Amino acid sequence: MPTFIPDLSVILAFALAGFVLAVTPGPDMALFVSRTMNWGRSHGFATVLGAMTGIAAHTTLVAFGISVLIVTAPAAFWALKIVGALYLVWLAIQAVRSGGGILVVRTAGKQPSWWQSYMTGLGINLTNPKVALFFVTFLPQFVSADDPAAVGKLLFLGVEFVVVSLPVVIAIVLFAEWLTRTLKENAWVGKALNWSFAAVFMAFAATILLAEGRK
Repeated sequence: MPTFIPDLSVILAFALAGFVLAVTPGPDMALFVSRTMNWGRSHGFATVLGAMTGIAAHTTLVAFGISVLIVTAPAAFWALKIVGALYLVWLAIQAVRSGGGILVVRTAGKQPSWWQSYMTGLGINLTNPKVALFFVTFLPQFVSADDPAAVGKLLFLGVEFVVVSLPVVIAIVLFAEWLTRTLKENAWVGKALNWSFAAVFMAFAATILLAEGRK
């Protein structure tokens, strides 16, 4: 077996932990639902792909030790918090500035490109210091610091996390698409949902500002 592949017990334990994390509500989940309900399944999947790219980036940074420098340096961590919080505030504004309902948004001529949805998903992960902090504290628990293949195993676990998360986020996008079809005749429902998404983004922005780096 290649040295970069962890033991089976580690793979299974990490898969369980990754699944729990994947089903835990967060700003990325709210973004997947919001994009799908407002712009359709393709934009929901584009946002998912962006978020998974962000996770891959965080894993790479952790594997090579860069994220540790970010979360342990007060100035860098504070700057990341500010950027992340502002990004979520911007998403909250975007959720409501169209005027509300799903049908109103779609007929307003403001549909983003697939690339813009991808970059939005990427941005919500890269600018979230809680994600960086989580990967710095979580991934190393499954790999010994003295293991000469530690970098390879961390990268392997990052890929595993993406694989475990994909069925969950795909199900979220498909559910959001089904919900959109079910409620498409009720514009007020779309308006209420957009304001709810805005509230979620604002709440997570406040949570990010309260996040602390490792002592």
